[in-house]
Amino acid sequence: MSGAGWAAIAFWLIATAVNFRVAARWPKARAARAFVATSFGVTLLVLWQGLVRGLEVSPVILPAPTDIAAKIGASLDLLWLDFSQTILKGALGGYLIGCGAAVLTAILIDRSPFLQRGLLPVGNFVAALPIVGIAPILVMWFGFDWQSKAAVVVVMVFFPVLVNMVAGLAATDQLQRDLMATYSASYWQALIKLRLPAALPFLFNGLKIATTLALIGAIVAEFFGSPTRGMGFRISTAVGQLDLPLVWAEITVAALAGSGFFGLMTLIERRATFWHPSQRR
Repeated sequence: MSGAGWAAIAFWLIATAVNFRVAARWPKARAARAFVATSFGVTLLVLWQGLVRGLEVSPVILPAPTDIAAKIGASLDLLWLDFSQTILKGALGGYLIGCGAAVLTAILIDRSPFLQRGLLPVGNFVAALPIVGIAPILVMWFGFDWQSKAAVVVVMVFFPVLVNMVAGLAATDQLQRDLMATYSASYWQALIKLRLPAALPFLFNGLKIATTLALIGAIVAEFFGSPTRGMGFRISTAVGQLDLPLVWAEITVAALAGSGFFGLMTLIERRATFWHPSQRR
């Protein structure tokens, strides 16, 4: 190993010790938490860069972070084209349709004991199906454009959101429901003023889980058929061309998009459920 590799290891050890010290000294400070998270990510990138250069790893095996950053800078137009096809059309469209349908179905299930006993077991069965088995079928049904990717995303996000929403609608206790009954509240009045607000923490839990599933579903679906654009299509073709920096560039964009999507849902959750004990500081 060359000097770059040893220097990266030394830097990582020193930065890790500093992170442990900061985390132990200021465990509840927001600035300290942000510093530790940022520092940890930076030290991992430095360690990755140093080991790749120090061990002279081929870019075909594992490109260095600087190579990936250079590829991102040189391929912004291509990455935006793939991002808009996979994320903005396939993943986001399927996410909105699947989550909206799940919420409406959960309300129907709440009104019907028959659906509670019949639909939820079927939902658990469908949720257990492997995505690599569902995706080719949906691609044949809906074509090779973004509609088939959105259909895959709908299948993936529908049942996690449905299960959480059904559990949330049942979260209120008997005393609360009796109180609404003493006010002569109808089913829909009790639903809007009591049960839906109580279900919000459960709903957002499902929505946050679905953000990751939506990205995975849209990208995996493109492996089985896609026009000449899209993140999954680009990854599969770039692997065949041994263009690993482009593969990692697509992965980086997907990871950043997923993190941003998850963070956005967390921010909305904090604003919508500020009254819940989990959001109190």
